[in-house]
Amino acid sequence: MAAICRLARINGLASSICSWHRLTLNKSSQSRGIASCIDPSHGLTDEQKEFQKVAFDFAANEMSPHMAEWDQKEIFPVETMRKAAQLGFGGIYVQPDVGGSGLSRLDTSIIFEALSTGCVSTTAYMSIHNMCAWMIDTFGNNEQREKFCPDLCLMEKFASYCLTEPGSGSDAASLLTSAQQKGDHYILNGSKAFISGGGDTDLYVVMCRTGGKGPKGISCLVVEKGTPGLTFGKKEKKVGWNSQPTRAVIFEDCAVPVTNRLGEEGQGFSIAMKGLNGGRINIASCSLGAAHASVQLARDHLLVRKQFGETLSNNQFLQFKLAEMATKLVASRLLVREAATALQEDRSDAVPLCSMAKLFATDQCFHICNQALQMHGGYGYLKDYAVQQFVRDIRVHQILEGTNEVMRMIISRSLLTEA
Repeated sequence: MAAICRLARINGLASSICSWHRLTLNKSSQSRGIASCIDPSHGLTDEQKEFQKVAFDFAANEMSPHMAEWDQKEIFPVETMRKAAQLGFGGIYVQPDVGGSGLSRLDTSIIFEALSTGCVSTTAYMSIHNMCAWMIDTFGNNEQREKFCPDLCLMEKFASYCLTEPGSGSDAASLLTSAQQKGDHYILNGSKAFISGGGDTDLYVVMCRTGGKGPKGISCLVVEKGTPGLTFGKKEKKVGWNSQPTRAVIFEDCAVPVTNRLGEEGQGFSIAMKGLNGGRINIASCSLGAAHASVQLARDHLLVRKQFGETLSNNQFLQFKLAEMATKLVASRLLVREAATALQEDRSDAVPLCSMAKLFATDQCFHICNQALQMHGGYGYLKDYAVQQFVRDIRVHQILEGTNEVMRMIISRSLLTEA
């Protein structure tokens, strides 16, 4: 409640709910508001609507106007994210005693969906940062929580999640990065690939092998930037997600204090997977925001674009396509929110539901954004139009946080094992 009250107090930032729709880079586009059938506030409590409104307004005023520039110039918008942290968005589901907002997984999904309407790439990084902060808050001891979490929640320091390696992507349990204990330090050797924020962030939550083969030999260490032996690869050139840097993270005889280990030795893989369950909800929520924005952009375009003497909105084929897009959006949102609730309640169906939500929402939302681009015709392929960036930014959501093929494996395993 305290966190929600704090969010409510900064409601002065929110000039109007109508500002939610100021998503497009096209200055001539007019906001027509949100159609009731896709309104993301349906079913929410008054408190949830309040911080959803704050997040939408922040996206419209602080993110959307800069989205294209951040993408084209590959700017990591540190100061904008710190402004978001002042609203409580740096540690959304971290406990309040270490500076977090203490909100639920459903609340988190609502916020990330709203923020993503302003910039998917930046919000997606924020979701990863939040996941790392939660992992330290949940699995760290009091000393670790007090040392790391307050700065993370304020985004005075930023965090990166380090699981994937050049030779272990979907088969994460086969990772090779090793950590051998020598006295009161682990000596870390190996490398991590495709690390969001790599090189620019301050803390690296690293899964490494302290024991034998398989998941039970994996532990979790927090590695601080500036530690001798920690270096970074070149900044990757990506299709999307350009407002966050991506680099390899390299460890060469990197000495990390034993006191920086989260949990017990051998607990790392479990910590990583529990983090990813929430991460899958978060990234699906980012896809929802992109799809929501794209449906509205497509609708607005159909209402003003004329061909063959009438607006495209009179074309029944496009009407039906728009109806399908809206239906997929709402169905995806309902599934994501159900999975978020299941995870919050620690239900037995939480893991397969998180996988279903990630699979369904990221697939369907990409199709929605891609169809919105198609409806724009040649204009949709121009970088002057926001819809193309939504397409590029959410394509990777079908790959990261566990590929959608792995999501199918998890879902089918649950079905067949319980049978």
